[in-house]
Amino acid sequence: MKARIKWLDGAMMIAEAGSGHAIVMDGPPDHGGRNMGPRPMEMLLLGMGGCTEFDVLHILKKSRQPVTGCVVELEAERSDEEPKVFTRIHCHFIITGRGLSEKHVARAISLSAEKYCSASIMLGKTAEITHDYEIIDSREE
Repeated sequence: MKARIKWLDGAMMIAEAGSGHAIVMDGPPDHGGRNMGPRPMEMLLLGMGGCTEFDVLHILKKSRQPVTGCVVELEAERSDEEPKVFTRIHCHFIITGRGLSEKHVARAISLSAEKYCSASIMLGKTAEITHDYEIIDSREE
């Protein structure tokens, strides 16, 4: 895996992934940025959220669960001291489907957290990571 980060000006950078995709990262005005993109630490949190959501959806689909929607909301706290690493991350999954099995949802989240999500497992070296979920039955919408 490769990536390339090119500084533009102020605190703005273009991050290019080895897959050919790019995203703008920037800082707040009080740090020389223009607030034109997410902060690098926000990108870490976003990456973890995408990684765990990907796993959970993959596991649920393999279990033939009729998932129609999935959102993961993350809330993180960082150390007050340098380096300001993540110290706590909470993941709240909102999973929608028709007659989803709560047992399958809980298992998918647990497998992602403990076995498959590389980002969560890596960030778990410095942060306490917790999870919860809610299931919305799309038959009731």
